[in-house]
Amino acid sequence: MDYFLKYFLFLCNLVFTVLGLVVLGLGMWGLISKESFAQEKIGNIGTDPMLILVTLGFVLTTLCLSGCVGALRENCSLLKLFSAAVLVLITAQVLAAIMAYSLQDQVGGYLRSGMLAAMVRYQDDLDLRFITDEIQSNLQCCGADNYRDWELNIYYNCSAPGVLACGVPATCCVDPLENGTVWNSQCGLGAQLLDEFSAQSVIFLGGCLGGLSRWIEQHEGLIGTVGIVVLGVQILTLFITTRLLESIQWHKVYNMGIFPIKPQFCLCFHTNKT
Repeated sequence: MDYFLKYFLFLCNLVFTVLGLVVLGLGMWGLISKESFAQEKIGNIGTDPMLILVTLGFVLTTLCLSGCVGALRENCSLLKLFSAAVLVLITAQVLAAIMAYSLQDQVGGYLRSGMLAAMVRYQDDLDLRFITDEIQSNLQCCGADNYRDWELNIYYNCSAPGVLACGVPATCCVDPLENGTVWNSQCGLGAQLLDEFSAQSVIFLGGCLGGLSRWIEQHEGLIGTVGIVVLGVQILTLFITTRLLESIQWHKVYNMGIFPIKPQFCLCFHTNKT
């Protein structure tokens, strides 16, 4: 048995099993903290972004645990299941990369639709609010195309009855901190009523789609490198699993005493005695 392959595969899968449990725990914590299992919210749990973390964590934990136990116990069935799953995962990632490359001209449309949908549900979904706020504050932008996109939200629409009418979230503000210390959540009130010249000193006028596109262009090399490294690790894991399976099967044959019989030839010389 090649013990290096066995314990190397075991340790790698153990690390990713722990990582999967962490992701699963974060997803469950998010669902519980938002009371997504409450009777009035359980019907919308299928669209909860936290469900992505739960699914990813569960799949990663199950997959890596099978490889971990399979390597430690030298279980061929688990190792074959693990290698098949990794092969499917590699294939899916390659197909996804091909599709992303072929549909790169349509990525902008998908981003815009997603951004607008997040803005519509901004006040009702804590996850979408967090993501939208992070994008706007980090990229220093407001809305999808411009700050007036916030009129799509029923709370920020100018016809809304509340105090948020004709406003924008605080993450759109140029300086949301009063005196550099206190967060001013009302700095964007009435921003949609201002013309662009007056609004530019209060909020960011540009939309986030341009910022996202520029960020992707600036980091496409890093994104590609990370993708290649992740794919390479998976291919290496598949190779090691295959070698370990061959080693286990060879030792089983060896222990059973079954060896291929090599034909032996004997050259005999006959002499005639007179």
